[in-house]
Amino acid sequence: MAAALIDLAPPHASMRDEVLQGLSRPRKTLPSKFFYDRRGSQLFDEICELPEYYLTRTELDIMHANRHAIADALGRERVIVEFGSGSSEKVRLLLDSLEAPVGYMPIDISRTHLKKAADQLARDYPEIHVTAICADFTTRLDLDGNIIPNGRSVGFFPGSTIGNFTPREATGFLARAASLLGTGGGLLIGVDLKKDPAILHAAYNDGDGVTATFNLNMLAHINASLAADFDLSRFRHYAFYNVPQGRVEMHLVSTAPQTVNVADRQFTFAEGESIHTENSYKYTV
Repeated sequence: MAAALIDLAPPHASMRDEVLQGLSRPRKTLPSKFFYDRRGSQLFDEICELPEYYLTRTELDIMHANRHAIADALGRERVIVEFGSGSSEKVRLLLDSLEAPVGYMPIDISRTHLKKAADQLARDYPEIHVTAICADFTTRLDLDGNIIPNGRSVGFFPGSTIGNFTPREATGFLARAASLLGTGGGLLIGVDLKKDPAILHAAYNDGDGVTATFNLNMLAHINASLAADFDLSRFRHYAFYNVPQGRVEMHLVSTAPQTVNVADRQFTFAEGESIHTENSYKYTV
């Protein structure tokens, strides 16, 4: 059994515009969503298995320990809408815990990874209707009003992905999610808490260098998509915990003066200049 697919992936021009805009800023940035081409999605799955990356296993432990309470709170015959679904592994624990779930709608920007995961889940859960949505969930989704049933939908947003948003962006996302899920909808969300900076540092600077490869792969993605010529050997991964901001920052640092061509534009980099590729805000309770 194969999952249905709704393709709302942003046009190629949208990526071009966002990349050029970010690289044109005095302090260069790139949106973290561009980590997730096929290779990037595979690398993130590897990150989730690393011993230093506590987030995935801790969240799964919490969900497992509280699965009955979560199921009671969410109720029966629900449709689960997962934002940034990736490999759709965590939702399996949720589906196994719920009473008679009727639907699953994973939303992810990486079409190939999304469809593969959704098809496998549809085979493993034939009683659940699976509809995959290829889209950028960080923006407004223009879905037919009947796609997500009012009053029966529960948003699922694990992995502390909301930490990738600034506080203002997070507020905007939550407002859009509430509108999308409708009256009577719910939201199950995972957030990471502030903790020992040494633990945070290790989580984003693993000994095997997988996170570094993941970060650099964004440049490979841009090279392939926008006829760019980033030399990955002339950038290095840099991640640190910004204590005043309460966030882990990931950067790609230029190791030499250089000029890079992206979509018929040229960008110069000084030695030591960085591209800010991701934030991961940590919360308090």
